[in-house]
Amino acid sequence: MPIKIAIFASGSGSNAENLANHFRGHHEIQVSKILTNNPKAFVLNRAQQLNIPSQVFAKEEFRSNAFSQGLYEEGVDFIVLAGFLWLVPPHLIATYPNRIINIHPALLPKYGGKGMYGQHVHEAVISQGEHESGITIHLVNEKFDDGRVLFQAKCTVETRDTVASLAKKIHQLEYEHFPQVVENYISQLDREIESRVEV
Repeated sequence: MPIKIAIFASGSGSNAENLANHFRGHHEIQVSKILTNNPKAFVLNRAQQLNIPSQVFAKEEFRSNAFSQGLYEEGVDFIVLAGFLWLVPPHLIATYPNRIINIHPALLPKYGGKGMYGQHVHEAVISQGEHESGITIHLVNEKFDDGRVLFQAKCTVETRDTVASLAKKIHQLEYEHFPQVVENYISQLDREIESRVEV
């Protein structure tokens, strides 16, 4: 049985598509579902083109225990947040402890927390005169951008950089590193579980 990933996204879904393409044909891991809280999100178009089942959900549904139970019953093993903007509720974290991975477009712990997403992050980085930015891939807990860091990659912020040019640099880091970090973490955790079972 393959390890199943559910991807959550709120917008365009370019990282979701990158992840799906990375795992297409993988012998152990597959993207089984793409979910969004935004019925107008372009990620739904990407899911259709990728032939991956998709689901739109409302906030009340997301906050209910039945939501996490439904994913569990579908056989979802890991959740990956790829540009998903809502705080993950406790029931979902309890159902998937250390199995929810997020990517953030800055070097946490700086420029994280509620409201810090997308161009808001890049605006803050530039306005504060930072010389570097980057990405942080981390596990999810009950707070925004607060879970254990799995990986960081950096880029230089130059004086001529705009929000758009910095965003382009960050996206490049995301595309380059996110799928491989997710794969490495899932594979390592799966091996650890198997070794404990064998003992």
